[in-house]
Amino acid sequence: MNGVLRFRGWMPLALLTALILGLGAFATVRQDAFLTEYNIQNLLLTTLPLALVAIGQTNALLVGGFDVSVAALMTLCVVTASYTMQEGDTWPMLLVGALALLGLGLATGVFNATLIHVLRLPSIIATLGTLSILAGASLLLRDHPEGFISSDLIEVLTTSVGFLPVAFVGVVVLAVLADVWLYRTRTGLALRSVGLDETSSRRLGMGTGRTIFLAFVVCSVMASIAGFYSAAQVQIGSPIIGNYALESIAAAVLGGASLAGGRGSFVGALLAALFLALIGNVLPLFQQPTEYAQMTIGGLILLALVLYQSPELLSRLRSSWGGVGRLGTRRGDAPAG
Repeated sequence: MNGVLRFRGWMPLALLTALILGLGAFATVRQDAFLTEYNIQNLLLTTLPLALVAIGQTNALLVGGFDVSVAALMTLCVVTASYTMQEGDTWPMLLVGALALLGLGLATGVFNATLIHVLRLPSIIATLGTLSILAGASLLLRDHPEGFISSDLIEVLTTSVGFLPVAFVGVVVLAVLADVWLYRTRTGLALRSVGLDETSSRRLGMGTGRTIFLAFVVCSVMASIAGFYSAAQVQIGSPIIGNYALESIAAAVLGGASLAGGRGSFVGALLAALFLALIGNVLPLFQQPTEYAQMTIGGLILLALVLYQSPELLSRLRSSWGGVGRLGTRRGDAPAG
């Protein structure tokens, strides 16, 4: 049994690694432009916002919830940065602006967690309401893209050694340490147990409410950090940013997170974010419509759900067929007339 669980835990990582290497090798053979220093650096920088928000989303999924407000929060962070971290600002002013963005993420996380834990609203409903509030605030502040963000800040955020962004190395280290914490510490076990069975965890004396509260706060704070790297990409206060809500859930699920809670991997979320960014990077090189990326992502999510949850699906099928068989036997044994 432990061997099966261990295999299921490693399967998403192995599958994503194989997909990344396979697609990368294909692109390298077919397109000389793929393996250039500029393109690889751009790929890794593009991965950063999705990787950070997917790591945050994994926390929400581990406790059996969703946070669909992360995209609107990232957008509001970009818009806010166009006011608090403008071109020509000094470093003390930029530091205050950075703290404002982190404060925005913290406040949003506390707000979401209060709605979910205190008021007992379903997470998808609570965060959907937050999404509308944040999206409206972004449009109120900037009804069209304007307000350039500090080039000094962007230069620091995108600092690279050769083709390798320093921030990407930091995210890799963060994901590895987070997985070690998740599967090797008591607090990590508590987080997973809440997602698996909140009632039993509460009976065992675990602080389930505090765990759920912190999971959604961390999710929003990670989204606000992802907002820094979205700002570095767009470099202007745009009220329209990518659909990171669904993509972050997709990356977390592809990385091994269960929609029912209790299972997930931060390294898996990072690898999934890299793979999704790789798809978006490769398609333009082959002059293919970007719509194919969305279709591919949808297909991969369905495939991941089938592969990762195959034992549960097989068990349900056996139960269903067993029930049908028993029902048919009872009907066949019934006396005629």
